[in-house]
Amino acid sequence: MKLKQILLTAAISAITTIAVVWGYGKFIKDDAVYAGQQKGVVPSNYKYAGLFDGDTPPNTAVDFTAPSAAALPAVVHIKTKTNAKQVNNNLPRTRQQNPFSDFFGDDVFDQFFGNGRGGVVPEQRASGSGVIISEDGYIVTNNHVINGADELTVTLNNKKTYKAKVVGTDPAYDLAVIKVDASSLPFLLYGNSDDLKIGQWVLALGYPLNLETTVTAGIVSAKARSLGLNKGKNGDPSIGVESFIQTDAAVNQGNSGGALVNTDGKLVGINSAIASPTGYYSGYSYAIPVNIVKKVVDDLIKFGTVQRGYLGLQFQSASDMDEEMKKRNGIPLNAEGIYAQDVPTDGGAYAAGIRKGDIIKKVDGIEINSSAELQGQVSKFKPGDKVPVTYIRSGKENTVTVTLKNKAGNFDIVKADGSLELLGADLATLDKNKAKEYGVTGGVIVKKITAGALNDQTRMKDGFVILKINDKDVKTVDELKAAVGSSKTLTISGFYPGYDGVYEYPITLGE
Repeated sequence: MKLKQILLTAAISAITTIAVVWGYGKFIKDDAVYAGQQKGVVPSNYKYAGLFDGDTPPNTAVDFTAPSAAALPAVVHIKTKTNAKQVNNNLPRTRQQNPFSDFFGDDVFDQFFGNGRGGVVPEQRASGSGVIISEDGYIVTNNHVINGADELTVTLNNKKTYKAKVVGTDPAYDLAVIKVDASSLPFLLYGNSDDLKIGQWVLALGYPLNLETTVTAGIVSAKARSLGLNKGKNGDPSIGVESFIQTDAAVNQGNSGGALVNTDGKLVGINSAIASPTGYYSGYSYAIPVNIVKKVVDDLIKFGTVQRGYLGLQFQSASDMDEEMKKRNGIPLNAEGIYAQDVPTDGGAYAAGIRKGDIIKKVDGIEINSSAELQGQVSKFKPGDKVPVTYIRSGKENTVTVTLKNKAGNFDIVKADGSLELLGADLATLDKNKAKEYGVTGGVIVKKITAGALNDQTRMKDGFVILKINDKDVKTVDELKAAVGSSKTLTISGFYPGYDGVYEYPITLGE
């Protein structure tokens, strides 16, 4: 009798197990696409290297041959070409002429002492690296590798060459996505940069100094480093996002945009910078964590621009505060975390209950001790995402859920401005009082010129007031956007407050 019961129990258990496995495969299979990759799809380069799905590396001593074999086919050489450009040197003249004009005239002075009315910037060529992230040709690289280029050429490890187009860029993260028209390409699987440990082996792959594919090895020597390199589209360094992985893997010029991989051959970072007094490798290199890369890539592919979420607070690392500052703000001298200097009432943090003086300890369950770590964690989310935040107030630990907002203070999807972005300028509608003072009915003021067509093709200066686009009046930024539209050739007309005359700047916008 007991034997029959045992056999019956075993049979029921076996049937139940088979049913669960079958049901999971049929009903719960997840084949969603995220950041250009489809879950469960393993590229052939991993199988060829003997890493299979990357989760079961060979149980041997440290050996970099397998991850190198898996990663090399998916790291590409990017060559850029920037066409020669006619530069309009239409600089304004002040009402107060130069001291030699009474004797020689302005034109003669310009002829002998420079500052002429035109010039040509010669053709420029450069190169960097990139990482294929999908079999249909999406490639991630650094923004500084492809910024301003008119032509992109991608060469694979097998010497096949493709023309590439830009999908989207973001200088604040120094990341860009480009695409080639191809299929069945090898690509790198995403790893998890949060899991990286100090002292862990990593490999850097790329095309340094115009050499062929090169692999170097090192260890993770630090995480969440900030170097002050990245800036927003308007050149504002406070908008830049940095939470670099620091390694001692040798990286040189040309490695930018290449892969940092773990010993499973999975992508854990995009190599971006070196710390060097000479411009060549001197011991440390820096990579953007892949957990940030995935989010940025996903946004650039889906929306053309990054959907950046904000906690809604001004902050400073407690470790960066001196003893006097801590005493003044009532912070324990041994406190670690992020001090909330100000919490605007229209932000997500205030709505969740966080107030000035609170010490932020964790974001999404990850301990935070520096501004770079805070930026790195928040960068993984978009407006509308609900993120658990742990803080300390009066010695008591609290955890709340913060709903992130965008820069405008709402949850709307931010759309790319298209051709207007290519101008490369921080624009604002001219104040009505200023317009009246200048004797115009309206216009758009160029507050700051950044990287783009205005910087590359003209000598326009900050403070210029735009009145017309292709001879069409523009009185607001919205009217300027409409006038630019999808036009590739523009003539911008306007004036400089305090100077005589109307100035025109012809420019050509790229793709």
